[in-house]
Amino acid sequence: MTKPQAKLLLCGPRGFCAGVDRAIQIVVLALKKYGTPVYVRHEIVHNRYVVEGLENLGAIFVKDLDEVPETDQPVIFSAHGVPKSVPAAAAERNLQYLDATCPLVSKVHKQAMLHERRGRHVLLIGHRGHPEVVGTTGQLPAGAVTLIETLEDADSFSPPSGQGLGFVTQTTLSVDDTSDIIARLKQRFSDIYAPSAESICYATTNRQEAVKAAAPGTDLFLVVGAPNSSNSNRLVDVAKRAGAGTAKLVQNASEIDWSDVLDHPDGIRIGLSAGASAPEVLVEEIVEAFRQKYDLAVELAESTVENEHFPVMRELREIALEADDMAFVNGAA
Repeated sequence: MTKPQAKLLLCGPRGFCAGVDRAIQIVVLALKKYGTPVYVRHEIVHNRYVVEGLENLGAIFVKDLDEVPETDQPVIFSAHGVPKSVPAAAAERNLQYLDATCPLVSKVHKQAMLHERRGRHVLLIGHRGHPEVVGTTGQLPAGAVTLIETLEDADSFSPPSGQGLGFVTQTTLSVDDTSDIIARLKQRFSDIYAPSAESICYATTNRQEAVKAAAPGTDLFLVVGAPNSSNSNRLVDVAKRAGAGTAKLVQNASEIDWSDVLDHPDGIRIGLSAGASAPEVLVEEIVEAFRQKYDLAVELAESTVENEHFPVMRELREIALEADDMAFVNGAA
């Protein structure tokens, strides 16, 4: 029987960013250098496929340092960053730790601390409870940071007397939403200080631009990512606003709701992207699922080419990654 026609627009860039790639490398290299187990505080990145793969290699994920026994094995902090109290607690227990915080998140930490050192109250634009927001807030003394989540928050904020203001943002926000909030803050507080460098990371911006270009006219737009992944959820929002008929977040091919995929006489149009912590193997699985049901034409919708690379810490650089390790780190297996 003849399969119905479908065109799939595959966004690029998509999937793993340099910060995620670095964090996964750190866990794999630590396992190779120190043996099992290696402890990881929180999910190293927001993706169960990645976390379960690392568990199979010998990583043990914990919610807090209290769950780590007395050990000479290292503890790794996730790519989202941690409050200053976490490495301090590790040092107090004489735990060896490796910090896999994304370098771009670390830049936000430094910008926030610079504002505070210069006597400014810090406004952090982000989502309450997200590990990155918890980590950035935890770089500064209690009361030094106010979280701004919405335009309403920007309107209702009352600054402390006698202090200037500075802002930073979570790295994985919607570029458009954040621009609106920043504009409102600048409208209300003309002397507010911006960070010296863009806080929203290049990977977030690039993936949103690719989705924005591909989404118009699509019948269905799928984003591969975890429900707790901020940057993946923002891609769904961007696709909806850019004109996708339907936009959904899925963790893998088994989560596709085929009732969303309605056939048309002249064929359907599908968009596909992946959040910065989603491995390419899951994207390939979804493409194959559509190929099984449709006469599928795949077209690359690429907005830019990324070539960023963040090196791991010095103590792990002498450890070599083998071919299988590289495939896992790159999200291919």
